[in-house]
Amino acid sequence: MEERNKVLEVKNLKTWFHTFKGVVKAVDDVSFELYEKEILGIVGESGGGKSITGFSIINMIDEPGIIETGEILFEGRNIVRLSEGEMNKIRGKKISMIFQDPMTSLNPVYTIGKQLEEILILHESLSKKERRNRCIELLKAVGISNAEKRLKNYPHEFSGGMRQRVVIAIALASNPKIIIADEPTTALDVTIQAQILRLMKKLVRENNCALILITHDLAVIAEMADRVNVMYCGKIVESGYTRDIIFHHLHPYTQGLIGSIPGTDTEKKRLTTIEGVVPNMFDLPKGCKFAPRCAYRQPVCFEEEPEIRDFGDNHRAACFFPVREGAV
Repeated sequence: MEERNKVLEVKNLKTWFHTFKGVVKAVDDVSFELYEKEILGIVGESGGGKSITGFSIINMIDEPGIIETGEILFEGRNIVRLSEGEMNKIRGKKISMIFQDPMTSLNPVYTIGKQLEEILILHESLSKKERRNRCIELLKAVGISNAEKRLKNYPHEFSGGMRQRVVIAIALASNPKIIIADEPTTALDVTIQAQILRLMKKLVRENNCALILITHDLAVIAEMADRVNVMYCGKIVESGYTRDIIFHHLHPYTQGLIGSIPGTDTEKKRLTTIEGVVPNMFDLPKGCKFAPRCAYRQPVCFEEEPEIRDFGDNHRAACFFPVREGAV
């Protein structure tokens, strides 16, 4: 990868939820870096801690959740320790988020133009005419035709794919350095999903920002991401460049995710499943959290938790018995 500036560093992040039933360690000692113009994928099953990682970065963890320890370094500051007022200057302006359901992200009683303008009023010093021109420019950038006319429309007058384009336009409004996209295409059909993903990739490159793409779909990651973090039960179990994760993966969980990706019509393959289910987060197993579901498990896996190890070329995995031959 070419030399690029680091825009975000997450160090030993722990976001836990204290409930009457016990403590849920939703994000448990997670560390990673993000570079400018990079698309970083975070992938895993539901309940793995992907979305909570994204919400932790913008400090939007509701009670009973709390960021217990760790650092999130952005522009030389640990933003975990910033006040709500200071974070409001960063959210939307420097770090934006795209949510998975555009219908709940948009206010149904305000026009699209009003909602685009709102973010500009909050973060930019522009005249009314400049704001209107910027709104038109943003809608055109995300592929919405008749932009001037569409500013007067309400969310229900747009299709699902068009609503998601509007949400992306809002995220781009203040030229953020980082965009966090949480399952941005889940609510869309396959054809529209592909269009939205291509659009996001194009806009990230053109606007020189970085994208954290959170998804359960490794096929999306393979298409989009430069690097990947694979999460399971609140921890990163494997990380590396996308090509290595897809073709030279080390962790049995990653192998299971890849085995569940359908082939194309010309590449028919038998889909595999990962046995068992994600463990109860209130009662996690001792040792490796994936051991009860792992085909390679050994007695040590039930007793000790493997530390994440470096296997070279920025490829790391937390496993006593990596699946790649000769990696031990």
